[in-house]
Amino acid sequence: MRRTPTSARRSGAGRRGGVATVALLLTGALALAGCAKDTGGGSADGGSGPCRLNAPPAATAAPTGSTTQQLPPPNASGMRVGLAFDIGGRGDASFNDASVAGLDRAKGDMGLGETKELDAGAGEPEDAKQTRLRQLAREGFNPVIAVGYAYADALKIVAPEFPGTKFAIIDEQIDGVPNVTSLVFAEEQGSFLAGVVAAHKSKSCHVGFVGGVQTPLIQKFQAGFEAGAKAAAPEIRIEREYLTPAGDFSGFQDPNKGSEVATGQLEAGADVIYHAAGASGKGVFGAVQGAGAQAIGVDSDQYNQPTVAEYKDVIISSMLKRIDLAVYDYIAGVARDDLSTVPKKFDVAIDGVTYSTSGGKIDDLEQTLDAYKAAIASGQIKVPEQP
Repeated sequence: MRRTPTSARRSGAGRRGGVATVALLLTGALALAGCAKDTGGGSADGGSGPCRLNAPPAATAAPTGSTTQQLPPPNASGMRVGLAFDIGGRGDASFNDASVAGLDRAKGDMGLGETKELDAGAGEPEDAKQTRLRQLAREGFNPVIAVGYAYADALKIVAPEFPGTKFAIIDEQIDGVPNVTSLVFAEEQGSFLAGVVAAHKSKSCHVGFVGGVQTPLIQKFQAGFEAGAKAAAPEIRIEREYLTPAGDFSGFQDPNKGSEVATGQLEAGADVIYHAAGASGKGVFGAVQGAGAQAIGVDSDQYNQPTVAEYKDVIISSMLKRIDLAVYDYIAGVARDDLSTVPKKFDVAIDGVTYSTSGGKIDDLEQTLDAYKAAIASGQIKVPEQP
């Protein structure tokens, strides 16, 4: 069975004194109605002290690993894998780098042969995505993995042109195209855990969320974060803002704007900020560091990412969206010629989304977080996908 990297805390039926009642869980969920406003609860000056916290839910059965991870690694030495990056590319310390980690692990475990990576350009025309996918397919790379939902329309056009090539897309459900596999995640569940962390670590009971682009996908991060924060501390205040509207993907590659928005939230009183903004997160971290506050990273374990290493002192945890696991599992499925082993959704039940503990800053919360995690996996807690 797969063992989670040391940067991630494996799920478990965390034990803790005190049992959360159903009423408390419902209170946390129903409190989401108040999230429609920019702030809610706390004092007018941004909070008068730490949150009044609910007890975590009663521990339930531990999540399990994915089917693929319970099988021995196949031989992929004859495979040539193409990777079409989303905006930001290798080195974004987030989304794209997580896909690279899966590719690198496949090389080590499966002897994966040749690989090729192609970058996306900021503000590029739609047909540029088609060109990248066609280039990889024509050069004989099989499978070809499209990193990001921005490839959805291009893939629907290109995949039928190459019926002998297998394609995968991260973060978009594409049905009706037989040679396309969708690799999707329960981002709201992992973000719920980030919200619990924020509520427990805030000294003012006032936190913030910075989204890169206001799309339904990134709104899942917001919805889960707010739900987790409210479940742990119903009176918490929450700031939220997006860097760019839907259609303008520069929000994932604008650290200056990330810094500006985060600074506004810090000045409003937030002292823990969670971002889902790709490479723009570097600006968020910089603003948080300058204010002596705390931050929660996203996708990769950002505490250990070299491109944001200068900010590791303020990164208390990251919401791990296991894109690396999805890429690895997909490559393994192709190598075995059996894609039925690839999970339909990477959620907390298979450690597809979880949290990091690097730096030891949330060691005191592991039992609490694992109790929430197990409750989500069992269905005891339903996490909303929309704010």
